[in-house]
Amino acid sequence: SASATARLSAKTQLSARTQRIAVAARAPVRRVTSSARRGVVVRAEEAAKTGVATVVTDATFEEIVLKSDVPVLVDFWAPWCGPCRMIAPLIDQLAEEYAGKLKAVKLNTDESPSVATEYGIRSIPTVMIFKNGQKMDTVIGAVPKSTLTGTIEKYL
Repeated sequence: SASATARLSAKTQLSARTQRIAVAARAPVRRVTSSARRGVVVRAEEAAKTGVATVVTDATFEEIVLKSDVPVLVDFWAPWCGPCRMIAPLIDQLAEEYAGKLKAVKLNTDESPSVATEYGIRSIPTVMIFKNGQKMDTVIGAVPKSTLTGTIEKYL
């Protein structure tokens, strides 16, 4: 019947819209419209270095974090995590403020799951402090800068 066909068509449209939303949620996309009204899709790319905090991976974690001469603040994050993006500027500020006394690094848990699994990361953002190759402290969630500075000060 016509109403059954209309319902099926509505479900198909909803399913296609849901898939587009799911794809958009995985990759940040921004539409930019030119004066000719043509849509252009721009995708955000991660650089090897984000601000002043160094990016580490499963392959570089041991060398950069565990063998460091100074304490290391490790930010476990993912691009889809809103609270992670909220504290990212704080991590960069802390890296600047404690330059020479502390290393600040960021580890994307989607791209480097082995280290995250090894240290039992179950929720992000998680910030860990390492000193002399050992995990010293953990802060879970989007916390104020004062909480992070208090944690850092204990291990300098």
